[in-house]
Amino acid sequence: MSEVVKLSAPIEAHGAQLSELTIRRPTPQEARAIRGLPYKIDTDEAVVIDLEVAAKYIVVCAGIPSSSVNQLDLADLNSLSWKLAGFFMTPASST
Repeated sequence: MSEVVKLSAPIEAHGAQLSELTIRRPTPQEARAIRGLPYKIDTDEAVVIDLEVAAKYIVVCAGIPSSSVNQLDLADLNSLSWKLAGFFMTPASST
């Protein structure tokens, strides 16, 4: 499962200018390697993004370098982070 996300401002990755990113569902192996979830649950049970962990998932799941993540508009960073969190909160397929 993957989703195309249109960026509000283009970024450069691998020598090309990108105006959209395709972000895919991480694998369990990738999640174990990153060693964290892209979100946390606060004491009041609110779900909040863990930005550092989410950025690591963006690198892996969108296939862009970390330096490209740093170019993202804040709104795009937020949107991508929540899309990643959503992958962890919903099953890949329903039976």
